[in-house]
Amino acid sequence: MNYYQTDSYTPQSLDAKVSAVMKNVYVKMFLGLLLTALVAWGVAATANSDTSFLVYMAQHRWVYWGLAILELGLVLWISARLQKMSSAMATGLFFLFAVVNGLTFSMIFVVYNIAAIFKTFLITAGVFGAMSVYGYFTTRDLTKIGTFLYMALFGLLILIVVNIFWANSTLEWIVSAAGVLIFIGLTAWDTQRIKQMAYADPSMADGRLATLGALSLYLDFINLFFYLLRFFGGNRD
Repeated sequence: MNYYQTDSYTPQSLDAKVSAVMKNVYVKMFLGLLLTALVAWGVAATANSDTSFLVYMAQHRWVYWGLAILELGLVLWISARLQKMSSAMATGLFFLFAVVNGLTFSMIFVVYNIAAIFKTFLITAGVFGAMSVYGYFTTRDLTKIGTFLYMALFGLLILIVVNIFWANSTLEWIVSAAGVLIFIGLTAWDTQRIKQMAYADPSMADGRLATLGALSLYLDFINLFFYLLRFFGGNRD
């Protein structure tokens, strides 16, 4: 029995199907990033208002952490329940995640100036684009690299927690450098993984796989941006 049911596709139609899935992945990812940026900009633009959500969030840290927990919950929920969701529901949850992330993302406008944020975004877009293209076209199997990177990511999370209490500047730079390298690698690996999933199971190409792929690459882009911002970002003037 062919579990993935790819026999009904000719090589040409399968290639076309996969190309369509990857196009939807990048479109959804772009829309997610755009939504995050617009929400973050909108919240930051009201910073001088008496009813500013940004000021309220800065003064009440539990709001920020509550949103961060909600973000994590949405990622886990989408990843775990994707097969049982409709395509519309999966897409809606992804865009809800993008909105919530935009609320927390708005804090960077307090710490960094606009020029530094824009410069870092351009650098991130260039690096991300190059690694995603590599992951899509390379014939090298990146599975082992991906497994190693996920192990390194768990180690990175431990270092982040340790440095919350230690507050060592040297360790902070090490964490930032490690974060950049990890998410550069994960960008290539996730791209290849999504492409392989599209080839293996074209039946998921109804939008759910595109949403999962968009979420994975969105997270890679956002994390890469944040770690690069620590290097290229300047304090707000």
